[in-house]
Amino acid sequence: MSRSRRTQSLLQFGLFAGILLFTNILANSFYSHLDLTEEKRFTLTKPTKTLLRDLKDRVYVRVLLDGDFPAGFKRLQTATKEMLDDFRSVSGYIDYQFENPSLGSVEEVNERRKTLAEDGIVPFNLRVAELGESSQQLIYPVAIFNYNGRQMVVKLLENNSPSLSPDEVINNSVTLLEYKFANIIKKLRSAKRSTILFTRNHGELTDLQTADLERGLQQFYNTDRISLDSVVQLKPEDCALLVVAKPRTEFSEKDKFKIDQYAMNGGRVLWLLDQMDASLDSLSLAGKFISTPYNLKLEDMLFKYGIRINSDVVLDLQCTKIPLQIGQVGNQPQYQLFDWYYHIAAQPEGIHPVVKNLDRVEFSFASSMDTLRTKTPVRKTVLLRSSQYSRMQFNPVELNFEILKYDPDPAKFDKGPQNLAVLLDGTFPSAFENRVSEELLSGMKQLGMDFKSASVPTRMIVISDGDVAANFVRDVASKQTLPLGFNRFEKVTYANKDFIINAIEYLIEPNGVIEARSKEVKLRLLNTVRAKDEQNFWRGLNLALPLLFLGVFGWLFNWLRKRRYAKN
Repeated sequence: MSRSRRTQSLLQFGLFAGILLFTNILANSFYSHLDLTEEKRFTLTKPTKTLLRDLKDRVYVRVLLDGDFPAGFKRLQTATKEMLDDFRSVSGYIDYQFENPSLGSVEEVNERRKTLAEDGIVPFNLRVAELGESSQQLIYPVAIFNYNGRQMVVKLLENNSPSLSPDEVINNSVTLLEYKFANIIKKLRSAKRSTILFTRNHGELTDLQTADLERGLQQFYNTDRISLDSVVQLKPEDCALLVVAKPRTEFSEKDKFKIDQYAMNGGRVLWLLDQMDASLDSLSLAGKFISTPYNLKLEDMLFKYGIRINSDVVLDLQCTKIPLQIGQVGNQPQYQLFDWYYHIAAQPEGIHPVVKNLDRVEFSFASSMDTLRTKTPVRKTVLLRSSQYSRMQFNPVELNFEILKYDPDPAKFDKGPQNLAVLLDGTFPSAFENRVSEELLSGMKQLGMDFKSASVPTRMIVISDGDVAANFVRDVASKQTLPLGFNRFEKVTYANKDFIINAIEYLIEPNGVIEARSKEVKLRLLNTVRAKDEQNFWRGLNLALPLLFLGVFGWLFNWLRKRRYAKN
Protein backbone atom coordinates (compact mmCIF):
# COMPACT_ATOMS: atom_id res chain seq x y z
CA MET A 1 0.00 0.00 0.00
CA SER A 2 2.90 2.35 0.82
CA ARG A 3 4.65 1.41 -2.43
CA SER A 4 1.47 2.06 -4.44
CA ARG A 5 1.09 5.51 -2.86
CA ARG A 6 4.75 6.33 -3.65
CA THR A 7 4.33 5.20 -7.24
CA GLN A 8 1.19 7.29 -7.59
CA SER A 9 3.01 10.36 -6.22
CA LEU A 10 5.89 9.84 -8.64
CA LEU A 11 3.46 9.50 -11.55
CA GLN A 12 1.66 12.70 -10.53
CA PHE A 13 4.97 14.55 -10.24
CA GLY A 14 6.10 13.25 -13.63
CA LEU A 15 2.79 14.27 -15.22
CA PHE A 16 3.02 17.74 -13.67
CA ALA A 17 6.62 18.15 -14.89
CA GLY A 18 5.63 17.00 -18.39
CA ILE A 19 2.73 19.47 -18.56
CA LEU A 20 5.03 22.26 -17.36
CA LEU A 21 7.66 21.38 -19.98
CA PHE A 22 5.06 21.18 -22.75
CA THR A 23 3.60 24.55 -21.72
CA ASN A 24 7.06 26.18 -21.85
CA ILE A 25 7.70 24.75 -25.33
CA LEU A 26 4.37 26.17 -26.53
CA ALA A 27 5.13 29.53 -24.92
CA ASN A 28 8.44 29.69 -26.83
CA SER A 29 6.71 28.87 -30.11
CA PHE A 30 3.89 31.40 -29.78
CA TYR A 31 3.90 35.01 -28.64
CA SER A 32 0.76 36.63 -27.31
CA HIS A 33 -0.38 39.04 -24.64
CA LEU A 34 -3.43 40.75 -23.24
CA ASP A 35 -3.31 44.55 -23.56
CA LEU A 36 -5.02 46.09 -20.53
CA THR A 37 -3.43 49.55 -20.88
CA GLU A 38 -5.69 52.59 -21.25
CA GLU A 39 -4.00 53.81 -24.46
CA LYS A 40 -3.61 50.29 -25.97
CA ARG A 41 0.14 50.78 -26.16
CA PHE A 42 0.82 47.10 -26.84
CA THR A 43 -1.74 46.74 -29.66
CA LEU A 44 -0.58 47.21 -33.26
CA THR A 45 -2.66 49.42 -35.56
CA LYS A 46 -4.64 47.84 -38.41
CA PRO A 47 -2.42 49.24 -41.23
CA THR A 48 0.66 47.78 -39.52
CA LYS A 49 -0.97 44.35 -39.16
CA THR A 50 -2.07 44.43 -42.81
CA LEU A 51 1.47 45.33 -43.90
CA LEU A 52 3.02 42.49 -41.88
CA ARG A 53 0.52 39.88 -43.10
CA ASP A 54 1.40 40.78 -46.70
CA LEU A 55 5.11 40.02 -46.20
CA LYS A 56 6.38 37.32 -48.56
CA ASP A 57 10.08 37.35 -47.68
CA ARG A 58 12.28 37.51 -44.58
CA VAL A 59 12.94 40.79 -42.79
CA TYR A 60 16.11 40.59 -40.70
CA VAL A 61 16.71 43.28 -38.09
CA ARG A 62 20.02 44.00 -36.34
CA VAL A 63 19.49 46.07 -33.21
CA LEU A 64 22.75 47.65 -32.01
CA LEU A 65 21.43 48.28 -28.51
CA ASP A 66 22.72 45.36 -26.47
CA GLY A 67 24.57 45.80 -23.18
CA ASP A 68 24.10 47.31 -19.74
CA PHE A 69 22.47 50.75 -19.74
CA PRO A 70 20.83 53.14 -17.27
CA ALA A 71 17.11 52.70 -16.63
CA GLY A 72 15.98 54.99 -19.47
CA PHE A 73 17.93 53.23 -22.22
CA LYS A 74 17.08 49.88 -20.65
CA ARG A 75 13.43 50.80 -21.15
CA LEU A 76 14.09 51.69 -24.81
CA GLN A 77 15.96 48.38 -25.25
CA THR A 78 13.09 46.38 -23.71
CA ALA A 79 10.44 48.29 -25.69
CA THR A 80 12.32 47.61 -28.94
CA LYS A 81 12.42 43.87 -28.22
CA GLU A 82 8.74 43.82 -27.28
CA MET A 83 7.79 45.70 -30.45
CA LEU A 84 9.74 43.26 -32.64
CA ASP A 85 8.07 40.39 -30.79
CA ASP A 86 4.69 41.99 -31.56
CA PHE A 87 5.68 42.21 -35.22
CA ARG A 88 6.82 38.58 -35.22
CA SER A 89 3.54 37.45 -33.63
CA VAL A 90 1.76 38.76 -36.74
CA SER A 91 4.32 37.61 -39.34
CA GLY A 92 6.76 34.72 -39.06
CA TYR A 93 9.02 36.51 -41.57
CA ILE A 94 10.38 38.87 -38.88
CA ASP A 95 13.76 37.87 -37.39
CA TYR A 96 15.95 40.00 -35.18
CA GLN A 97 19.18 39.95 -33.21
CA PHE A 98 20.58 42.34 -30.59
CA GLU A 99 24.27 43.20 -30.90
CA ASN A 100 26.77 45.16 -28.83
CA PRO A 101 29.16 47.04 -31.18
CA SER A 102 31.53 47.71 -28.27
CA LEU A 103 32.36 44.05 -27.61
CA GLY A 104 35.72 42.63 -28.68
CA SER A 105 39.28 43.83 -28.86
CA VAL A 106 40.16 47.48 -29.47
CA GLU A 107 41.05 46.73 -33.10
CA GLU A 108 37.74 44.91 -33.68
CA VAL A 109 35.69 47.68 -32.07
CA ASN A 110 37.48 50.42 -34.07
CA GLU A 111 37.01 48.51 -37.33
CA ARG A 112 33.33 47.96 -36.54
CA ARG A 113 32.81 51.65 -35.76
CA LYS A 114 34.57 52.62 -38.98
CA THR A 115 32.26 50.35 -40.98
CA LEU A 116 29.18 51.78 -39.26
CA ALA A 117 30.39 55.34 -39.91
CA GLU A 118 30.72 54.55 -43.62
CA ASP A 119 27.03 53.59 -43.57
CA GLY A 120 26.19 56.90 -41.92
CA ILE A 121 25.63 55.38 -38.46
CA VAL A 122 27.17 57.53 -35.75
CA PRO A 123 27.22 56.76 -32.01
CA PHE A 124 25.49 58.57 -29.18
CA ASN A 125 27.69 59.71 -26.29
CA LEU A 126 25.97 58.49 -23.13
CA ARG A 127 27.08 59.79 -19.74
CA VAL A 128 26.70 57.27 -16.92
CA ALA A 129 26.93 58.24 -13.23
CA GLU A 130 27.72 55.43 -10.77
CA LEU A 131 28.81 55.64 -7.13
CA GLY A 132 29.50 59.36 -7.45
CA GLU A 133 31.67 58.90 -10.55
CA SER A 134 30.78 59.89 -14.10
CA SER A 135 31.85 57.98 -17.21
CA GLN A 136 31.09 58.15 -20.93
CA GLN A 137 29.88 55.33 -23.13
CA LEU A 138 29.42 55.28 -26.91
CA ILE A 139 26.20 53.52 -27.86
CA TYR A 140 24.32 53.00 -31.13
CA PRO A 141 20.55 53.39 -30.59
CA VAL A 142 19.74 52.19 -34.12
CA ALA A 143 18.13 49.21 -35.83
CA ILE A 144 19.31 48.03 -39.27
CA PHE A 145 16.53 46.50 -41.40
CA ASN A 146 17.43 44.13 -44.25
CA TYR A 147 14.92 42.96 -46.84
CA ASN A 148 15.41 41.40 -50.25
CA GLY A 149 18.99 42.69 -50.58
CA ARG A 150 18.12 46.23 -49.45
CA GLN A 151 19.15 47.83 -46.17
CA MET A 152 17.85 50.84 -44.22
CA VAL A 153 18.66 52.28 -40.80
CA VAL A 154 16.13 53.37 -38.18
CA LYS A 155 17.06 55.72 -35.32
CA LEU A 156 15.52 54.42 -32.11
CA LEU A 157 16.25 57.58 -30.11
CA GLU A 158 14.28 60.74 -30.86
CA ASN A 159 15.94 64.17 -30.93
CA ASN A 160 17.25 65.05 -27.48
CA SER A 161 15.47 68.40 -27.27
CA PRO A 162 16.57 70.73 -24.46
CA SER A 163 12.89 71.50 -23.82
CA LEU A 164 12.21 67.86 -22.90
CA SER A 165 13.35 65.87 -19.90
CA PRO A 166 15.32 62.62 -20.49
CA ASP A 167 12.22 60.63 -19.48
CA GLU A 168 10.10 62.47 -22.05
CA VAL A 169 12.71 61.87 -24.79
CA ILE A 170 12.73 58.13 -24.05
CA ASN A 171 8.94 58.08 -23.85
CA ASN A 172 8.62 59.78 -27.27
CA SER A 173 11.14 57.31 -28.68
CA VAL A 174 9.15 54.34 -27.37
CA THR A 175 5.89 55.83 -28.70
CA LEU A 176 7.24 56.07 -32.28
CA LEU A 177 8.76 52.58 -32.51
CA GLU A 178 5.77 51.00 -34.28
CA TYR A 179 5.55 53.79 -36.85
CA LYS A 180 9.29 53.76 -37.56
CA PHE A 181 9.49 49.98 -37.96
CA ALA A 182 6.33 49.67 -40.07
CA ASN A 183 7.29 52.66 -42.22
CA ILE A 184 10.74 51.29 -43.00
CA ILE A 185 9.34 47.83 -43.87
CA LYS A 186 6.73 49.41 -46.16
CA LYS A 187 9.40 51.35 -47.99
CA LEU A 188 11.80 48.42 -48.23
CA ARG A 189 9.19 46.26 -49.95
CA SER A 190 7.67 48.98 -52.10
CA ALA A 191 8.18 48.05 -55.75
CA LYS A 192 6.74 51.23 -57.30
CA ARG A 193 8.04 54.64 -56.27
CA SER A 194 5.60 57.54 -56.30
CA THR A 195 6.64 60.78 -58.02
CA ILE A 196 6.73 64.17 -56.28
CA LEU A 197 6.93 67.23 -58.53
CA PHE A 198 8.10 70.73 -57.54
CA THR A 199 6.77 73.63 -59.61
CA ARG A 200 9.23 76.05 -61.22
CA ASN A 201 9.36 79.27 -63.28
CA HIS A 202 7.65 81.31 -60.54
CA GLY A 203 10.75 82.11 -58.49
CA GLU A 204 10.43 78.95 -56.37
CA LEU A 205 13.16 77.46 -54.17
CA THR A 206 16.11 76.20 -56.19
CA ASP A 207 17.47 72.65 -56.35
CA LEU A 208 20.19 73.63 -53.89
CA GLN A 209 17.70 75.12 -51.43
CA THR A 210 15.68 71.89 -51.36
CA ALA A 211 18.71 69.59 -51.67
CA ASP A 212 18.53 68.10 -48.17
CA LEU A 213 14.76 67.62 -48.31
CA GLU A 214 15.02 65.87 -51.67
CA ARG A 215 17.85 63.64 -50.40
CA GLY A 216 15.51 62.47 -47.66
CA LEU A 217 12.64 61.96 -50.09
CA GLN A 218 14.66 60.19 -52.78
CA GLN A 219 15.18 57.15 -50.56
CA PHE A 220 11.50 56.36 -51.14
CA TYR A 221 10.15 58.66 -53.88
CA ASN A 222 11.12 60.07 -57.27
CA THR A 223 11.43 63.87 -57.25
CA ASP A 224 11.57 66.27 -60.19
CA ARG A 225 10.73 69.82 -61.32
CA ILE A 226 7.83 70.69 -63.61
CA SER A 227 7.02 73.78 -65.60
CA LEU A 228 3.24 74.01 -65.69
CA ASP A 229 3.18 75.75 -69.07
CA SER A 230 4.93 72.74 -70.62
CA VAL A 231 2.07 70.27 -69.94
CA VAL A 232 -1.53 70.20 -71.09
CA GLN A 233 -2.79 68.37 -68.02
CA LEU A 234 -1.34 67.23 -64.69
CA LYS A 235 -2.65 63.78 -63.71
CA PRO A 236 -2.65 62.33 -60.17
CA GLU A 237 -1.48 58.95 -61.51
CA ASP A 238 1.67 60.64 -62.85
CA CYS A 239 2.21 62.96 -59.89
CA ALA A 240 1.44 61.71 -56.37
CA LEU A 241 2.08 65.18 -54.92
CA LEU A 242 2.61 68.68 -56.28
CA VAL A 243 4.80 70.97 -54.16
CA VAL A 244 4.55 74.74 -54.65
CA ALA A 245 7.66 75.87 -52.74
CA LYS A 246 7.97 79.61 -52.10
CA PRO A 247 6.99 81.18 -55.44
CA ARG A 248 7.73 84.89 -55.79
CA THR A 249 6.16 85.79 -59.15
CA GLU A 250 2.54 85.56 -60.23
CA PHE A 251 0.80 82.46 -61.55
CA SER A 252 -1.01 82.77 -64.87
CA GLU A 253 -4.65 81.74 -65.13
CA LYS A 254 -3.60 78.74 -67.24
CA ASP A 255 -1.18 77.51 -64.57
CA LYS A 256 -3.79 78.01 -61.85
CA PHE A 257 -6.36 76.11 -63.95
CA LYS A 258 -4.02 73.14 -64.30
CA ILE A 259 -3.36 73.03 -60.56
CA ASP A 260 -7.09 73.38 -59.85
CA GLN A 261 -8.14 70.54 -62.13
CA TYR A 262 -5.27 68.39 -60.83
CA ALA A 263 -6.76 68.82 -57.35
CA MET A 264 -10.33 68.24 -58.61
CA ASN A 265 -9.21 64.86 -59.98
CA GLY A 266 -7.77 63.82 -56.61
CA GLY A 267 -4.29 65.35 -56.75
CA ARG A 268 -2.62 66.45 -53.53
CA VAL A 269 -0.88 69.80 -53.12
CA LEU A 270 1.63 71.06 -50.55
CA TRP A 271 1.56 74.87 -50.55
CA LEU A 272 4.67 76.53 -49.06
CA LEU A 273 3.85 80.20 -49.52
CA ASP A 274 5.47 83.43 -48.38
CA GLN A 275 2.84 86.16 -48.33
CA MET A 276 5.30 88.96 -47.51
CA ASP A 277 8.60 89.75 -49.22
CA ALA A 278 10.96 89.66 -46.23
CA SER A 279 14.30 88.02 -45.48
CA LEU A 280 17.10 88.40 -42.97
CA ASP A 281 19.66 88.81 -45.77
CA SER A 282 17.81 91.81 -47.25
CA LEU A 283 17.50 93.38 -43.82
CA SER A 284 21.17 92.78 -42.97
CA LEU A 285 22.35 94.48 -46.16
CA ALA A 286 20.30 97.66 -45.73
CA GLY A 287 19.74 97.73 -41.97
CA LYS A 288 16.13 98.64 -42.73
CA PHE A 289 13.62 97.05 -45.07
CA ILE A 290 10.00 97.65 -46.06
CA SER A 291 8.19 94.36 -46.55
CA THR A 292 5.27 94.24 -49.00
CA PRO A 293 3.11 91.33 -50.21
CA TYR A 294 4.09 89.14 -53.16
CA ASN A 295 1.66 89.36 -56.07
CA LEU A 296 1.16 85.62 -56.59
CA LYS A 297 -2.47 85.83 -57.77
CA LEU A 298 -3.27 82.69 -55.75
CA GLU A 299 -5.60 84.35 -53.23
CA ASP A 300 -8.82 83.48 -55.11
CA MET A 301 -7.88 79.79 -55.35
CA LEU A 302 -6.97 79.46 -51.69
CA PHE A 303 -10.11 81.40 -50.70
CA LYS A 304 -12.25 78.86 -52.56
CA TYR A 305 -10.39 75.99 -50.88
CA GLY A 306 -11.05 77.43 -47.40
CA ILE A 307 -7.89 79.30 -46.40
CA ARG A 308 -6.66 82.88 -46.43
CA ILE A 309 -3.07 83.97 -45.82
CA ASN A 310 -3.08 87.46 -44.34
CA SER A 311 -0.75 90.27 -45.40
CA ASP A 312 1.11 90.47 -42.12
CA VAL A 313 4.17 89.12 -40.33
CA VAL A 314 3.82 87.19 -37.06
CA LEU A 315 6.15 87.98 -34.14
CA ASP A 316 6.49 85.55 -31.25
CA LEU A 317 8.39 85.60 -27.95
CA GLN A 318 9.00 81.88 -28.51
CA CYS A 319 11.63 82.39 -31.18
CA THR A 320 15.16 81.58 -32.33
CA LYS A 321 18.21 83.84 -32.10
CA ILE A 322 20.38 85.80 -34.53
CA PRO A 323 23.83 87.36 -33.97
CA LEU A 324 24.39 91.10 -33.87
CA GLN A 325 27.66 92.99 -33.51
CA ILE A 326 27.89 94.58 -30.06
CA GLY A 327 31.42 95.95 -30.25
CA GLN A 328 34.95 95.40 -31.48
CA VAL A 329 38.12 94.22 -29.74
CA GLY A 330 41.11 95.21 -31.86
CA ASN A 331 40.23 94.27 -35.40
CA GLN A 332 37.82 91.53 -34.32
CA PRO A 333 34.09 92.30 -34.19
CA GLN A 334 32.25 90.93 -31.16
CA TYR A 335 28.85 89.31 -31.65
CA GLN A 336 26.05 88.32 -29.30
CA LEU A 337 22.90 86.27 -29.92
CA PHE A 338 19.57 88.07 -29.54
CA ASP A 339 15.99 86.77 -29.69
CA TRP A 340 14.64 87.48 -33.18
CA TYR A 341 10.85 87.55 -32.87
CA TYR A 342 10.29 87.11 -36.61
CA HIS A 343 11.89 83.63 -36.55
CA ILE A 344 9.31 81.55 -34.71
CA ALA A 345 10.16 78.29 -32.93
CA ALA A 346 6.75 76.62 -33.13
CA GLN A 347 6.22 73.80 -30.63
CA PRO A 348 3.72 71.21 -31.98
CA GLU A 349 0.93 70.59 -29.51
CA GLY A 350 -1.64 68.60 -31.47
CA ILE A 351 -2.16 64.84 -31.70
CA HIS A 352 -2.34 64.69 -35.51
CA PRO A 353 0.09 62.10 -36.98
CA VAL A 354 1.95 64.78 -38.96
CA VAL A 355 3.10 66.66 -35.85
CA LYS A 356 2.76 64.08 -33.06
CA ASN A 357 5.91 63.97 -30.88
CA LEU A 358 7.77 66.43 -33.12
CA ASP A 359 10.37 68.82 -31.77
CA ARG A 360 10.13 72.57 -32.49
CA VAL A 361 9.84 73.78 -36.11
CA GLU A 362 11.52 77.03 -37.20
CA PHE A 363 9.55 79.55 -39.27
CA SER A 364 10.99 82.67 -40.89
CA PHE A 365 8.79 85.77 -41.42
CA ALA A 366 5.60 83.70 -41.44
CA SER A 367 2.14 85.18 -41.88
CA SER A 368 -1.07 84.38 -40.02
CA MET A 369 -3.82 82.36 -41.69
CA ASP A 370 -7.61 82.23 -41.35
CA THR A 371 -9.81 79.24 -42.16
CA LEU A 372 -12.99 79.96 -44.15
CA ARG A 373 -16.29 78.28 -44.85
CA THR A 374 -16.48 76.48 -48.18
CA LYS A 375 -19.30 75.51 -50.52
CA THR A 376 -18.37 71.84 -50.18
CA PRO A 377 -17.36 69.99 -46.98
CA VAL A 378 -13.68 70.64 -46.26
CA ARG A 379 -12.25 69.79 -42.82
CA LYS A 380 -9.59 72.19 -41.53
CA THR A 381 -6.99 70.93 -39.06
CA VAL A 382 -4.40 73.32 -37.64
CA LEU A 383 -1.03 71.54 -37.56
CA LEU A 384 1.21 74.31 -36.25
CA ARG A 385 0.62 77.70 -34.69
CA SER A 386 2.61 80.33 -32.86
CA SER A 387 2.59 80.55 -29.07
CA GLN A 388 0.11 82.57 -27.01
CA TYR A 389 2.73 85.36 -26.82
CA SER A 390 2.28 86.53 -30.41
CA ARG A 391 1.48 89.70 -32.28
CA MET A 392 1.30 90.83 -35.91
CA GLN A 393 2.70 93.68 -38.01
CA PHE A 394 0.50 94.53 -40.96
CA ASN A 395 1.30 95.52 -44.52
CA PRO A 396 3.47 97.46 -45.19
CA VAL A 397 5.88 96.09 -42.57
CA GLU A 398 8.96 98.12 -41.66
CA LEU A 399 11.73 95.77 -40.53
CA ASN A 400 14.82 96.89 -38.63
CA PHE A 401 17.00 95.86 -35.72
CA GLU A 402 15.84 98.65 -33.42
CA ILE A 403 13.38 96.26 -31.78
CA LEU A 404 16.32 94.40 -30.22
CA LYS A 405 17.52 97.44 -28.26
CA TYR A 406 14.69 97.11 -25.78
CA ASP A 407 13.45 94.30 -23.58
CA PRO A 408 10.22 92.82 -24.95
CA ASP A 409 6.97 93.85 -23.33
CA PRO A 410 4.81 90.69 -22.98
CA ALA A 411 1.73 92.92 -22.75
CA LYS A 412 2.22 93.83 -26.44
CA PHE A 413 2.43 90.16 -27.49
CA ASP A 414 -1.22 89.56 -26.67
CA LYS A 415 -2.83 88.34 -29.91
CA GLY A 416 -2.72 84.67 -28.99
CA PRO A 417 -1.73 81.69 -31.16
CA GLN A 418 -1.73 82.31 -34.92
CA ASN A 419 -2.20 79.58 -37.53
CA LEU A 420 1.00 78.77 -39.44
CA ALA A 421 0.23 75.38 -41.05
CA VAL A 422 -3.23 74.00 -41.86
CA LEU A 423 -4.37 70.66 -43.31
CA LEU A 424 -7.39 70.83 -45.66
CA ASP A 425 -9.18 67.53 -46.20
CA GLY A 426 -12.39 66.77 -48.06
CA THR A 427 -14.23 67.68 -51.25
CA PHE A 428 -12.99 70.98 -52.68
CA PRO A 429 -14.95 73.38 -54.91
CA SER A 430 -13.23 74.39 -58.10
CA ALA A 431 -11.77 77.89 -58.17
CA PHE A 432 -12.95 78.11 -61.82
CA GLU A 433 -16.58 77.15 -61.29
CA ASN A 434 -18.79 79.30 -63.58
CA ARG A 435 -15.64 80.88 -65.03
CA VAL A 436 -14.83 78.45 -67.85
CA SER A 437 -15.64 79.65 -71.38
CA GLU A 438 -17.43 77.46 -73.92
CA GLU A 439 -14.33 77.63 -76.11
CA LEU A 440 -12.17 76.17 -73.35
CA LEU A 441 -14.72 73.45 -72.58
CA SER A 442 -14.81 72.51 -76.28
CA GLY A 443 -11.02 72.35 -76.42
CA MET A 444 -10.92 70.14 -73.34
CA LYS A 445 -13.43 67.72 -74.84
CA GLN A 446 -11.29 67.40 -77.97
CA LEU A 447 -8.37 66.40 -75.76
CA GLY A 448 -10.51 63.89 -73.87
CA MET A 449 -10.61 66.02 -70.71
CA ASP A 450 -13.61 66.90 -68.55
CA PHE A 451 -13.97 69.99 -66.41
CA LYS A 452 -14.77 69.21 -62.76
CA SER A 453 -16.53 71.77 -60.59
CA ALA A 454 -15.91 69.76 -57.40
CA SER A 455 -13.14 67.40 -56.43
CA VAL A 456 -13.13 63.80 -55.39
CA PRO A 457 -12.01 63.50 -51.73
CA THR A 458 -8.43 64.77 -51.53
CA ARG A 459 -6.04 66.72 -49.30
CA MET A 460 -3.86 69.84 -49.19
CA ILE A 461 -1.54 71.38 -46.64
CA VAL A 462 -0.96 75.13 -46.62
CA ILE A 463 2.09 76.56 -44.77
CA SER A 464 2.56 80.32 -44.55
CA ASP A 465 6.35 80.18 -44.88
CA GLY A 466 8.30 78.85 -47.85
CA ASP A 467 11.63 78.81 -46.01
CA VAL A 468 10.38 76.11 -43.64
CA ALA A 469 11.48 73.62 -46.35
CA ALA A 470 14.70 75.42 -47.40
CA ASN A 471 18.16 74.41 -46.22
CA PHE A 472 20.91 77.03 -45.96
CA VAL A 473 23.26 77.12 -48.97
CA ARG A 474 26.79 77.67 -47.70
CA ASP A 475 28.46 77.91 -51.11
CA VAL A 476 26.68 77.90 -54.48
CA ALA A 477 29.78 77.11 -56.58
CA SER A 478 30.71 73.98 -54.61
CA LYS A 479 27.04 73.16 -53.85
CA GLN A 480 27.68 73.02 -50.11
CA THR A 481 24.49 73.02 -48.05
CA LEU A 482 23.58 72.63 -44.40
CA PRO A 483 20.96 70.13 -43.20
CA LEU A 484 17.35 71.27 -43.37
CA GLY A 485 16.33 72.74 -40.03
CA PHE A 486 19.91 73.43 -38.87
CA ASN A 487 20.19 76.90 -37.36
CA ARG A 488 23.72 78.07 -38.20
CA PHE A 489 23.64 80.72 -35.46
CA GLU A 490 22.47 78.60 -32.55
CA LYS A 491 24.07 75.36 -33.84
CA VAL A 492 20.76 73.60 -33.20
CA THR A 493 18.75 71.41 -35.57
CA TYR A 494 15.00 72.03 -35.61
CA ALA A 495 12.42 69.48 -36.80
CA ASN A 496 11.69 71.14 -40.17
CA LYS A 497 12.77 68.10 -42.18
CA ASP A 498 10.71 65.64 -40.13
CA PHE A 499 7.71 67.95 -40.34
CA ILE A 500 7.83 68.34 -44.13
CA ILE A 501 8.45 64.62 -44.74
CA ASN A 502 5.60 63.69 -42.37
CA ALA A 503 3.33 66.13 -44.21
CA ILE A 504 4.29 64.64 -47.58
CA GLU A 505 3.78 61.07 -46.41
CA TYR A 506 0.39 61.91 -44.94
CA LEU A 507 -0.76 63.68 -48.12
CA ILE A 508 0.27 60.73 -50.26
CA GLU A 509 -1.05 57.96 -47.98
CA PRO A 510 -3.19 59.21 -45.07
CA ASN A 511 -4.52 55.79 -44.04
CA GLY A 512 -1.14 54.04 -44.10
CA VAL A 513 1.29 53.22 -41.34
CA ILE A 514 1.54 56.92 -40.41
CA GLU A 515 -1.59 56.20 -38.33
CA ALA A 516 0.79 54.66 -35.78
CA ARG A 517 2.26 58.13 -35.13
CA SER A 518 -0.97 59.12 -33.40
CA LYS A 519 -0.51 56.49 -30.69
CA GLU A 520 0.22 57.92 -27.27
CA VAL A 521 2.20 56.29 -24.49
CA LYS A 522 1.46 58.26 -21.33
CA LEU A 523 4.37 58.97 -19.04
CA ARG A 524 3.16 58.13 -15.54
CA LEU A 525 5.70 59.43 -13.05
CA LEU A 526 5.89 58.74 -9.34
CA ASN A 527 5.01 61.40 -6.80
CA THR A 528 8.62 61.96 -5.73
CA VAL A 529 7.71 63.90 -2.55
CA ARG A 530 5.33 61.19 -1.34
CA ALA A 531 7.73 58.42 -2.36
CA LYS A 532 10.49 60.01 -0.28
CA ASP A 533 8.24 60.55 2.76
CA GLU A 534 6.84 57.00 2.68
CA GLN A 535 9.94 55.11 1.54
CA ASN A 536 10.46 53.30 4.89
CA PHE A 537 6.84 52.11 4.96
CA TRP A 538 6.98 50.67 1.43
CA ARG A 539 10.39 49.07 1.97
CA GLY A 540 9.13 47.41 5.14
CA LEU A 541 5.97 46.27 3.39
CA ASN A 542 7.94 44.79 0.48
CA LEU A 543 10.11 42.85 2.95
CA ALA A 544 7.43 41.79 5.45
CA LEU A 545 4.54 40.91 3.13
CA PRO A 546 6.30 38.05 1.26
CA LEU A 547 7.59 36.62 4.57
CA LEU A 548 4.12 36.84 6.09
CA PHE A 549 2.61 35.13 3.05
CA LEU A 550 5.18 32.30 3.24
CA GLY A 551 4.55 31.91 6.99
CA VAL A 552 0.78 31.65 6.53
CA PHE A 553 1.19 29.25 3.62
CA GLY A 554 3.58 27.02 5.63
CA TRP A 555 1.30 26.95 8.64
CA LEU A 556 -1.75 26.16 6.52
CA PHE A 557 0.10 23.45 4.61
CA ASN A 558 1.29 21.74 7.82
CA TRP A 559 -2.16 22.02 9.41
CA LEU A 560 -3.84 20.39 6.43
CA ARG A 561 -1.15 17.66 6.29
CA LYS A 562 -1.53 16.82 10.00
CA ARG A 563 -5.30 16.76 9.70
CA ARG A 564 -5.18 14.42 6.71
CA TYR A 565 -2.78 11.89 8.22
CA ALA A 566 -4.39 12.07 11.68
CA LYS A 567 -7.62 10.77 10.13
CA ASN A 568 -5.74 7.93 8.40
